[in-house]
Amino acid sequence: MLRASSIPASLRIVFATVPLFAALAAFPGHAFAQSSPRVKMVLNWKYQGPQAWFFIAQDKGYFKAEGVDIDLDQGEGSGAPVGKIASGAYNAGFGDINAIINLAAIKPQDAPVGVYMMYNIPPFVIAAKKSSGIRTPKDLEGKTLGGAGNDAALKLFPAFAKLAKMDASKVTITNMAPNLREQMLQRGQVDAVFGYVNTIWFSAKPLGIDPEKDLVWLKYSDYGMDLYSNTIMVSKALAKDHPKVVSGMLRALNRSIAEVAKNLEPGMDAVMKREPLLNRGIEKERLVATLKNEMSHPEIKEIGFGDVKDDRLKRAIAQVVDAYGLPRAPSNAEVFDRSFLPPKADRMFAF
Repeated sequence: MLRASSIPASLRIVFATVPLFAALAAFPGHAFAQSSPRVKMVLNWKYQGPQAWFFIAQDKGYFKAEGVDIDLDQGEGSGAPVGKIASGAYNAGFGDINAIINLAAIKPQDAPVGVYMMYNIPPFVIAAKKSSGIRTPKDLEGKTLGGAGNDAALKLFPAFAKLAKMDASKVTITNMAPNLREQMLQRGQVDAVFGYVNTIWFSAKPLGIDPEKDLVWLKYSDYGMDLYSNTIMVSKALAKDHPKVVSGMLRALNRSIAEVAKNLEPGMDAVMKREPLLNRGIEKERLVATLKNEMSHPEIKEIGFGDVKDDRLKRAIAQVVDAYGLPRAPSNAEVFDRSFLPPKADRMFAF
């Protein structure tokens, strides 16, 4: 019989760990299930000013303080995060809630869910040079419009066309790389482009385009599309299996949004740290415009920032379903889950 004293120390360590591994094997997955998953979030676009709060929450340790480990990746358009989460490539994103509605109507089991509404004023627009002669949606017929394949305004064009009483079949649509949109508009390679108001507005400036004097703006909201836009979204698995991670992530973001709104400069420092070649002045203007024009709906005074009004969301779902001819109308709960939001008192800030 071997005595413990006769076994070399190195072997005693190995033997001592055997019962531990045996215990873990008896409960497969249990011992490690408690550890929080790493959040992989894809943003709506390339790095720019209106993403400052994400970077502040990361740089100042707000995510870590909530026990959240997170990676932030650049995006390819506000419609793209939904598909990337559905595929399993990411478990969180910042993108268009209308893309969630679309997928939830077709493949509800794959669709992510919105958990924190960011852009509560619809920013969707078609922009054209005044020299094009385009003044109304009807003028788009017979024209060539360009947009990135994952652009939310492009994806919602059938709904816009229906409400604006124009024939979408008479429009030619050209897909383009996101960074070429304003250049192609300036060169006359397309007659108009899809996008978000502030994205086009501030991307046109460096090209010598005066967005106020040189461009015509056909805003979707002017034609009855009172839709919500970009939301923080998460996979169903993350929401179900790790609700504390989702809640912690939102507390961190809520804190940093309020902070950036009060003091823009640290937020801009965080943006420039990630992309030093950006024009800081223009990105700061873009951030201010986003706070003012996309994140300041009057309903905030009633429900707090980050939430939605149920009746408005229900109408938006109906509009999207009707425009796309979707097979079913998802419920509000399938599209947005407010249960992870910080307390209303912590979200009563205005911009």
